Amino acid sequence: MATAVRTDVVHPERLPVDATGHRSLGWWGIVLLISTEAALFAYLLFSYFYLGSVSTTTWPPDGPPDLKLVLPNTAVLLASSGTMWWAERGLREGRLGRLRLGLLLTLVLGAVFLAVQGVEYSQLPFGPQSGAYGSLFYTITGFHGAHVFVGLVVIAVLLVRALLGHFTRERHLAVTNASWYWHFVDVVWLFVLTSLYLTPRFT
Repeated sequence: MATAVRTDVVHPERLPVDATGHRSLGWWGIVLLISTEAALFAYLLFSYFYLGSVSTTTWPPDGPPDLKLVLPNTAVLLASSGTMWWAERGLREGRLGRLRLGLLLTLVLGAVFLAVQGVEYSQLPFGPQSGAYGSLFYTITGFHGAHVFVGLVVIAVLLVRALLGHFTRERHLAVTNASWYWHFVDVVWLFVLTSLYLTPRFT
C-alpha cells in the first residue's frame, strides 16, 4: 500500500511558527509603538505653537528657517518611503533580490537625510541654548532624527537577514513592521516641516 508523504514533514520550514497580520503580537506592538510616538510628536508640536502664541517677540526670533536644504532633503526622505514600499512589495511577490536592493536604497537615502540635516544644523544662526525657540527646534528635529537613526539600524539588520535568506513571501512580518515604522517617520517629518519651516511664512 502506498504511503502518503506529508509536505510539512518534508519541508519543515513551511510550518507556521507564529501568527501573522492582525493576530500577531508583532503587529500590535508596532501599532502601539506608532501610537505612542505620534502622541510624543503631537505634544512637542503643541508646545511649539503654544510658546509661539504667547511669545512677546518675533517667532521665530531670526525669521523662518531657510528652505534651500530642507526641501530637497524632504524629497530624499519621501523617496526612501518609496524604496521601502518597493522592497516590501517585491518580497510579497517572492522577489528577494528586489527586497535586498530596496532595503539598501532606503538605507542610503535615510543616511543622506541625516547627513544633510547635520549640515543644516551647522549653518543655523541659533543653537539649542539660544532660547525657547532654539530649544524646541532642536528637540523636535533632533527627536525626529533619532527616530530616523533607529529606523536605519532596523533596516540594516533586515538587510543582513535578507542577504542570509531569512525572509520569504509567506514569512516577512519583520519587514512589514519596519516598513510601517519607516512610513510613520516620513509622515511625521511632513508635520515637522509644515510646522517649523512653512507655517512661520504665513503667520
